[in-house]
Amino acid sequence: MTIKVSGASLARVDRTSARYALLREVHQKIAAKDSSTWGPEATAEAAIRLNWVDLPTSSMSLREEVTAIATRFSDKNRVVLCGMGGSSLAPEVLSKSYKREIIIVDSTDPNYIAHALNGDLLSTVFVVSSKSGSTIETSSQRALFEAKVVEAGLNPIDHFIFVTDPGSPLDLETRGNGFTVINADPNVGGRFSALSAFGVVPAVLSGIDIWKVLDDAAIAKGHFLTFDEVILDVAYLLSEIAGQYIGFTDHGSDVPGISDWIEQLIAESTGKDGKGRLPVVAESVAAAEVGNPFTIAFADAGADLNVIAPLGAHFIFWEWVTAILGAALEIDPFNQPNVTEAKEQTLALLSEWKSSGATTVPAMAPDASEGDVEIFGEGSSISDSLRAIIADVEDGGYIAIMAYLDRRDDVALEELRVLISSASGKPTTFGWGPRFMHSTGQFHKAGQPNGTFIQITGEVNCDFEIPGRDFSFATLVAAQGLGDGKALAKRQYPLLRLHLKNRSAGIEEILRAARAL
Repeated sequence: MTIKVSGASLARVDRTSARYALLREVHQKIAAKDSSTWGPEATAEAAIRLNWVDLPTSSMSLREEVTAIATRFSDKNRVVLCGMGGSSLAPEVLSKSYKREIIIVDSTDPNYIAHALNGDLLSTVFVVSSKSGSTIETSSQRALFEAKVVEAGLNPIDHFIFVTDPGSPLDLETRGNGFTVINADPNVGGRFSALSAFGVVPAVLSGIDIWKVLDDAAIAKGHFLTFDEVILDVAYLLSEIAGQYIGFTDHGSDVPGISDWIEQLIAESTGKDGKGRLPVVAESVAAAEVGNPFTIAFADAGADLNVIAPLGAHFIFWEWVTAILGAALEIDPFNQPNVTEAKEQTLALLSEWKSSGATTVPAMAPDASEGDVEIFGEGSSISDSLRAIIADVEDGGYIAIMAYLDRRDDVALEELRVLISSASGKPTTFGWGPRFMHSTGQFHKAGQPNGTFIQITGEVNCDFEIPGRDFSFATLVAAQGLGDGKALAKRQYPLLRLHLKNRSAGIEEILRAARAL
């Protein structure tokens, strides 16, 4: 089996229309790696971003090198991956789908980072994945973990593998210091890199048969190049039938986590120029239907569209559909101009705090407080604040919940998405910060300007100084949350921040208030 699609929405596909013919033309241009496909302004970027098209076969060339590396590190049975966005989301889907543990570190929350250190460092291999090595999250994680390995009396060279672009600052520095380095194809963008070295290396180290995944991708690609109806039908539904919102659920599927990977792929690729498609990752088809978005499931679950395929087929299929969708929406799917904006706001805050002499996050007076929750926004209680922010959602708008917390120990907060969605009747997304900033964060700032935002921040139970920096992880994650808030406030979007003085108690207070809405 390659890709099986079903659902009532397929009856709405007009294969005789001019739009369908346009999508076919785009599909054929992508197969030819035609960089002009997305218009003259996107041509230069596309020219250095199209090698993802070849990855199902070209990544097979990594087999000998990666297998040798895995043999060299065969005494390490604990894999920790440091990476953000495209460097971590695909490995997480692989980990979940194949039930092989890869500890994904895509956060700057010190409570979450502590999980990676609460294990046997002697048996741990750290995979540091970054195209340039300059990503603040990944470089900070690497600095901390390397220092902890040295503290334990171990040689970092025996515990670190680096995946990066050839000739990048990270490549040059780590090779020069004797580390194991494997290069990814530099002509592949991060969110299109699932089948590149960024996916291959952690998969092999954790015992996943990534070569079968690549085979499945190659078979699927060969099929939709020969028989293009399925891929064009899906592209047509997303571009011509779906509106701003697409509800995704992988509940009951063989590919758990695929919705989160697709969320980044579609939101960051299309959310620009005041338009795009915003994925809403939901717990079931029924939950995905709130707000009346187009729904997609990865099992035979009764969604508008059900797509069933092996994981490798999903990777190449959705990358290809997203590239077609970009052309249909007349945007460049390979850039992410507004992701850097939040980074700049973060660095500005860190600089501001340093210049004021603060060594930690400065104290901030809330507008109100209730129990263990400080309220920054309208309302004298949590319930009042939630009602007020829901009332601020414009017709056709959405709500985004962004939690700068520990996505393992604070996972109970995910229920808030369902509660707010039910109470508002609006499409509602949930993202863990700062990882969503490399995903839906682009859409928030440059997609349709109709978002309403709820930030959840919290005190930490532990903290780690970042070697080589003059701030800690607690300070960094706070600056990222507040910096992103500044970027949203600059656009005058409705914004509520709830700060937890005690995380577990505060989360329960927020959920209790939301259940009563």
